[in-house]
Amino acid sequence: MGWAVGAACTATILGTPYLRFGYHSPELHLVLDSVDACIATLLAYLLVGRLRRTQQLQDLLLVVGLSLLALVGLGVALSLHRLAEPTQQTLGVWLPVTLRTLASLLIAVAAVVPGRKLTGRQIRRGAVTVAAAALGGLALLWLAKDILPVAVTATPPASAQRVVIDGHPAFLAAQALSAACLLYASLRFARQSGERGEDVLLRWLGPGCALLGFARVNYLLFPSLYSGWLYTGDLLRTAGYACLLVGAAREITGYWARQADVAVVEDRRRLARELHDGVVQELSWIKSEARVLSRGVEGGATVKSILDASDRALDEARAAVDALGRDTDEPLGYALHRSARDVAERHDARVVVELDDAVLADQHQRHALTRIVREAVGNALRHGGADCVRITLEATTTGARLVVQDDGRGFDVEAAAYGNGYGLTSMRERAQRLPGACFVTSTQGSGTTIEVVW
Repeated sequence: MGWAVGAACTATILGTPYLRFGYHSPELHLVLDSVDACIATLLAYLLVGRLRRTQQLQDLLLVVGLSLLALVGLGVALSLHRLAEPTQQTLGVWLPVTLRTLASLLIAVAAVVPGRKLTGRQIRRGAVTVAAAALGGLALLWLAKDILPVAVTATPPASAQRVVIDGHPAFLAAQALSAACLLYASLRFARQSGERGEDVLLRWLGPGCALLGFARVNYLLFPSLYSGWLYTGDLLRTAGYACLLVGAAREITGYWARQADVAVVEDRRRLARELHDGVVQELSWIKSEARVLSRGVEGGATVKSILDASDRALDEARAAVDALGRDTDEPLGYALHRSARDVAERHDARVVVELDDAVLADQHQRHALTRIVREAVGNALRHGGADCVRITLEATTTGARLVVQDDGRGFDVEAAAYGNGYGLTSMRERAQRLPGACFVTSTQGSGTTIEVVW
């Protein structure tokens, strides 16, 4: 995008000699400088926080480079307007050009070293080194302000409709070097954003650097407009900073979204601990006391009902603890296998699992399918007396299919539908919300098959 806009604008200037692309407006030029510098300051501040997390050389170089660009627009530009007229045509041009060229070099180097890690001491040493070099260069320019050559002419150009490549050779070379560095950096950042798709800031650095690079190309084509005129180079530069601003906004939004996710995970883990230390322990005690009562002669049916209810409540509580303590992006096959294994181990039974890893599910579907498996396996072991449960997950032409099959005693499906049990109803309702359907097939003495399709 940045290359297309910058190239189209530059080609229009070169191919349309009657188009007026420059206007004398020092005030508006200063306003755009200040706006661009504010964006650079915001992005540099944002990258400081990112540097603390990643400790990468790329982020350090970007912080320093953007800080120099911000310094040019805010501190240097405002200070140089107070200088005498002759000094403005020498130091007033060479100083910002030098800083912008140094910033462009740092951004280009940042695009070359994306993954290199630094220690805290190396980060501080690197920042101090670059700052010292920049201050040293500024001091030399200040000392040599009286002998610096005039970079560009101070007189207005005869026409703002044709390219005038005029200026000191060093000035033109600095603009060309800045353009080359920024355009090269844009290509590197675009490639890296494809490799690291989750980095939204990197995605916008590519077009932003491209527009900044073409702005330097425009400054090279019409350097006599550099100091007091507003023209296409300034507009391209502001467009480049606008891209950087969008990237900064996306980065901030993503940061707070990640912070919210971390807070949710912490709350889930806290709730899991509370359930485990409270409800699960109390249910375990009830179950153990009910087993003691079951040794008596009287009330055997009642005690058995209490034991069954305790088993179900414990399984539900453990399922809740497990769900709260797990990552929300856990693969479906792994979640089903783990849930079935946990239930089977408590009943000393065997589970055979055949899973197709190509079957995908979102968080809601994964939770529903996991609860269906836990319910189906638990019923097969508690009520059906099964020795083995087979779980199959496979993709179909219309979606996916989950089958839970056991070798237990089986039951009368129609009678169970009118009974007091809630297990079958719960599984069917969960399957409908996938959206999908649940089918139960069972024959007394031949086991049970539960099939979920979605």
